Amino acid sequence: MKIQITILAMVMASLLASGCSTSHEVQLAPVEIKPIHITIDVNVKVDRALDNFFDDIDKTESQIKK
Repeated sequence: MKIQITILAMVMASLLASGCSTSHEVQLAPVEIKPIHITIDVNVKVDRALDNFFDDIDKTESQIKK
């Protein structure tokens, strides 16, 4: 009787283990890296902003020297 219970338990355990296992196959496409061209004109904008900011000071300085 013990042998039959043991065999039955082993069969049930193997069935449970096979029922819980899953397998998935994932395919990844190759990643393509292309060069990127970026133009940054921050220096020009900052230069213009500084010119506008100090323009008043330069005008007053020239008036003081005269």
